[in-house]
Amino acid sequence: MTQTQTNNRTFVDTVTYRPGAVILYPGKSDMLYRVSSGLVRVHTMDDDGNGLTLRYVKPGEYFGEEALAGVNRGYFAEAVTDSSIDVINPALMSAEDNLIVTTHLVRTLERAYESIYRLVGKRLRARIAGELLELKDTALATQLDSGETMIYATHDELAAAVGSVRETVTKVVGELSREGVISAGYGKITLKNEKALSDIAAA
Repeated sequence: MTQTQTNNRTFVDTVTYRPGAVILYPGKSDMLYRVSSGLVRVHTMDDDGNGLTLRYVKPGEYFGEEALAGVNRGYFAEAVTDSSIDVINPALMSAEDNLIVTTHLVRTLERAYESIYRLVGKRLRARIAGELLELKDTALATQLDSGETMIYATHDELAAAVGSVRETVTKVVGELSREGVISAGYGKITLKNEKALSDIAAA
């Protein structure tokens, strides 16, 4: 795990992380973070030690918002891909900066409501379809020559994101593959029919 830091006396420091590097641990919070490039996963653990993905943070989005209120953090933040992170001192933020972050928090809350609804109100099949569509617009996705989107994600990672276990997720992924909606390989899933996937996610 490597990271580089530049000009740590400025308002924003830029730190780079390799995939799998832990950016934040639960505990004291004093800085705000913005994803400049890459993808960050915010996650926690249940009492049995199983991981649960709370959200993905895309370029232009923030995490570590607890620093604004001076409260402790209860989650981990981990780089999913090569990521460049801006570190921001809340004490030096302008009124305009605060408005930008507040707008981000409102959107994050809206997404959290949607995620909660999916978890408690949707069947696993719909949750998986919704998660794949969410990942379509992240650094985990790549466009194939065929025009289809391929997502680099394991069944374990999908299970952590939809509140299930790998075995059950594997079964549903197999069903979707047989229906021609997706195709699945080792650590990657190709979206074959996004319209059908959207219909499943909305069901």
